[in-house]
Amino acid sequence: MPPFTTRPEIIGTFGVATSTHWLASQIAMRMLEIGGNAFDAAVAGAFVLHVAEPNLNGPFGDVPIIIHDASEGVERVLCGQGPAPAAATIDAFAALGITDIIPGNGLLPAAVPGAVDAWLMLAEEYGRLELATLIEPAAAYAADGVPLTHRVCETIAAHGTLFEAHWPTSAAVFLPGGKVPLPGRPFRNEALGRTYRRLVRDASRAKGRVRQFRAARAQWSRGFVADAVDRWCRTVRAMDQTGRENGALLTGEDMAQWSARFEEPLAFDYDGHRILKCGPWSQGPVMLQTLALVAGFDLAEMEPTGEEFVHAVVEAIKLAYADRDTFYGDPDAVEVPLGTLLGERYNSERRGMIGGEASGEYRPGQIDGYGFAPDYEAACARAALAEELAARGGGEPTLARSPAAAGAVPDGDTCYIAVIDRDGNMVSAMPSGGWLPTSPVIPEIGMPLGTRLQMAWLDPRSPAALRPGTRPRTTLTPTMVLRDDGTPYLCLGTPGGDGQDQWQTICLLRHLHHGMNLQEAIDAPSFHSEHFPNSFYPRQACPRRLVIEDRFSAATLDALADRGHALSVSDGWTEGRLCAASRPGDGTLRAGANPRGMQNYAVGR
Repeated sequence: MPPFTTRPEIIGTFGVATSTHWLASQIAMRMLEIGGNAFDAAVAGAFVLHVAEPNLNGPFGDVPIIIHDASEGVERVLCGQGPAPAAATIDAFAALGITDIIPGNGLLPAAVPGAVDAWLMLAEEYGRLELATLIEPAAAYAADGVPLTHRVCETIAAHGTLFEAHWPTSAAVFLPGGKVPLPGRPFRNEALGRTYRRLVRDASRAKGRVRQFRAARAQWSRGFVADAVDRWCRTVRAMDQTGRENGALLTGEDMAQWSARFEEPLAFDYDGHRILKCGPWSQGPVMLQTLALVAGFDLAEMEPTGEEFVHAVVEAIKLAYADRDTFYGDPDAVEVPLGTLLGERYNSERRGMIGGEASGEYRPGQIDGYGFAPDYEAACARAALAEELAARGGGEPTLARSPAAAGAVPDGDTCYIAVIDRDGNMVSAMPSGGWLPTSPVIPEIGMPLGTRLQMAWLDPRSPAALRPGTRPRTTLTPTMVLRDDGTPYLCLGTPGGDGQDQWQTICLLRHLHHGMNLQEAIDAPSFHSEHFPNSFYPRQACPRRLVIEDRFSAATLDALADRGHALSVSDGWTEGRLCAASRPGDGTLRAGANPRGMQNYAVGR
């Protein structure tokens, strides 16, 4: 077995599914077995993720989805990222004394929930199976119990004091009997089970499959779910990271005015492939910029775990992420100069900034008439606060440390699911938000609101500034890859906040340039940079910091340190939670899943 492979690459011809939880993968595969397609399978699996990974996503979160529809031969992005509420203005936060950074938890940073409407829209337009068939597995797990991973239990334990002192509705759900649930034991969220079953029951009054999905979407955005959200947001105040209790800006009317929508994917040609990402309302273009930068290096001749490869890739990542923070925003509100950012002339000049030493500078590009860079010195000064929050189980979920473990292993903050069926339909999706540590549980529903507004900036000069009705620039970023002839080839994704496009890029480069199969590329030792301002509260930066697994050789680590990288050597299996699925064109379907965290799973036949 090759040195980096922990398990076989899954190979089949009927269908493959891979996700960040074994139950979601199995339920997705079940939908294929009973006659559903990849779209049905992804939807059913995603609803299971809400129940099985409540520390990483929930129904009030958000999701970007990239699909390939084999019948029409087209690729589309389905945007399930909800916008800022109408009342969410910079002035509204200033009136509360918040002028720098939006808090990462509580009620204030709640955006319009986007995930459920997007998933139901996908099933409505592209699926075959009935609403009840897709929702019942998740409803059953919620009502009858789902085995929790140790990560979920550790997350609950880390926030137990907050729940008991300030968020009693969260304690009622996630601390049953006043105790932290045990890993592997059935955990029930009966309110969520009732919510899903009522959604199906009420929608079933409509005649016909499509009308039932539309009825379910209406119940979510304008019916009993929206009513519960509206009552909660109008009457409740909750403790947040400001140290005060604040109310919500979100209303039921905000939910009623929004729906998910389809868009064209952003594309970039690299090494005989076309890489598809979501637009600059996500961080997706940063992967394309990184590829544009490394295209000038002969990566195929570099050892994939050697210091030359790591140095070249991480320095390109630092430049691309600096541009993300300077230029990206919702294109509905601001013009993003993507033609320049992905152009060869611009990237050739930027590539020339990569030398033999690790740069300690924050170096966004200069494009006349565009962009506004954040205060890098202030971000660096917040690094100590970020470490303090992480040690207490707060801050960015990617950096939250297990209180039970010395040295603490980073956890993810997001989920991923990919499905390919025998007809060639493909789904690559990144559900996130609405996770249990971010906001108190709404009792009637059984889950909390998402807090994606924490990613918006309170400086109006920023292209990602807070603006009512526009999307906060999210870190969520699934990938789809086509062959140069347009044939759909690969789905790829990972949880991990700002690490998502770093780990995906590293995995893809090793797959394309070094001949690693999906599982080998996933398992190979990895790394990520924390040089640029983090997207999550408190928006810290750590110049030159390179977090790297200890499975790299001592010679590689020493050489990187000699180049000036500030190494933070992590345990050998901590960097990312990648999943991938492919259709290589030889009649097979293939999939792989990350062993890190011991819960990703790929299945197929």
